[in-house]
Amino acid sequence: MLYLVPTPIGNLKDITLRALDVLKEVDLILAEDTRTSSHLLNHYQISKPLSPYHQHNEHKVLQHLVTQLQAGKKMAVITDAGTPGISDPAFLLVRECIKAGVKVECLPGATAFVPALVNSGIPATRFCFEGFLPLKKGRQTLMKQLAEEERTMIFYESPVRLVKTLEEMITYFGADRSCSVSRELTKMFEENKRGTLQEVAAFFKEKTVKGEIVIVVAGKER
Repeated sequence: MLYLVPTPIGNLKDITLRALDVLKEVDLILAEDTRTSSHLLNHYQISKPLSPYHQHNEHKVLQHLVTQLQAGKKMAVITDAGTPGISDPAFLLVRECIKAGVKVECLPGATAFVPALVNSGIPATRFCFEGFLPLKKGRQTLMKQLAEEERTMIFYESPVRLVKTLEEMITYFGADRSCSVSRELTKMFEENKRGTLQEVAAFFKEKTVKGEIVIVVAGKER
């Protein structure tokens, strides 16, 4: 059995009771960063073997993990924050487990883009999640395509690239397009800035930005 276990995106109290039960009963926990995950597990007095599983080693350890699962081991995949597979490793292992006949179960739980979308004030009836934009190759092409997207768009971004990305969105989407930037969700210094792309970009240009970032942008009006 392979469990995909969402972990809190900030506030440790946001983990579910079921997630804690699963983490206590599995044989092995696969963690994106064992140091980060140890903080969470120690907080809830969970003592289980930890093994690194991230984008730099997932191809290398994939078959070994599937073999162990086929032999009867129970494993849980967790990331530094949020749901495994959402802009974090998990897809390759899930696909191989399905091929190998290993049962896979994903628990419901924290994902940063959901609260960012819901509290943005931008329509959430129809939306598309784009995750992190390409850094170089294909970035301009994708921006041109998304300029015509009519659904609400959701992006992840790093603090150091936030202003540059907002300025690019102004170029391709227009300065008056509605947007919302959420950072440090569920944490002590949570911040949600709403307005036009021009207003939000100007706001963050005047301050030092830290924390995890979610950008929500309104789609093109019909």
